[in-house]
Amino acid sequence: MKYDVVVVGAGPVGSLAAKHSAMNGATTLLIEEHVEIGYPVSCAGLISVNALDECEIGLGKWINNEITGAFVCSPDGQEIQIKGREVKAYVIERKMFDRELAKQALKAGADLLLHAKAIGLRKEENILEVNSQGEHFEINAKIIIGADGVKSNIAKWSELGKVKKVLPGIQILGVYDVQDPSFVEIFTGSSAPGFFAWAIPIEEDIARIGLCTSRPLQHLTSMLRYHKVVSKRYRGSHLDFTMGAIPLGPLKRTVSKGIMIVGDAAGQVKPSSGGGIYTGALCAKIAGEVAAKAIKEGDNSTERLMEYENRWRSAIGRELNIGMRINEIFSRLSDSDINELIGMINDPEILKIISQYGDMDYPSAVVKKLILKKPSLLRSFGMLAKVMR
Repeated sequence: MKYDVVVVGAGPVGSLAAKHSAMNGATTLLIEEHVEIGYPVSCAGLISVNALDECEIGLGKWINNEITGAFVCSPDGQEIQIKGREVKAYVIERKMFDRELAKQALKAGADLLLHAKAIGLRKEENILEVNSQGEHFEINAKIIIGADGVKSNIAKWSELGKVKKVLPGIQILGVYDVQDPSFVEIFTGSSAPGFFAWAIPIEEDIARIGLCTSRPLQHLTSMLRYHKVVSKRYRGSHLDFTMGAIPLGPLKRTVSKGIMIVGDAAGQVKPSSGGGIYTGALCAKIAGEVAAKAIKEGDNSTERLMEYENRWRSAIGRELNIGMRINEIFSRLSDSDINELIGMINDPEILKIISQYGDMDYPSAVVKKLILKKPSLLRSFGMLAKVMR
């Protein structure tokens, strides 16, 4: 079996990479180890308006809900309300969303192979070893794009290393007294140490409740039982249960001869929120385009594929680095520090700035404006002034 480009992993990022490879003229195969697209679900399912645009998918039956704002709750129970005048994000049905993106890749000319797991890579020959339902075979590819998730085998086999940090996450779909169906709820502090917890409304009495932290099951169980806010709203029943992980910090290098790594596999995820669809989609489209161009030129060298590396880092590299440092600072804050910070932010002028300039995909922009408006915030942010330079 021979292809110009093989994309490993048919999540949103892999499907977009395959689509853009195929539409630019490369014979392209998309392989997925599971028996169906979009399973298992390992994502909170909240994506920004920009992310939906970047995925080139538009509105459809995969949209569960529209989000215009957020309630942010401090450890001591303070709550700030960040209002938006328009839709900021969508709650999506990931299975349907993923399938639509895969369908678009097929329409662009890519082939799809399900229940096919990459089990080895002969790098010098660019031969991918695959097992499908007990059958072992080889695929000869000029370029392999690894979109195979946080624990990427393609990155490992290519000696490109692994992401700096992996944070496990857990989520339930539970019966919950939603405060406002158009607002997500964010819970900070020791209920989800090092990151945060959330309640994402699906309906007036159904929400996705989850968190990312070490020992996530223990922390989620504790939050559902004892958290000042969540325990009063959660009605004790859940309909679904999912687990996943987010990478924090990009790989030092995402290309080698005949290889490109994208999405979660490359650590192209916003450390401030854990969201990876916007960043991954942007990078995937670059990867697909560069792969097809390199094939036309007959050059799959590391040097040629560095176009992908340079372009994605130019687009989002600085934002990821800033986000990583902000995450490191926040992870060191105590509950009392967070209470103080949220108390300072709970100011009409500050909330107006956040509502006006807040961007899920580029959070550093609003942080700069906040510091200019209220320099005293630096006490809680520690070295944030240096981070933002």
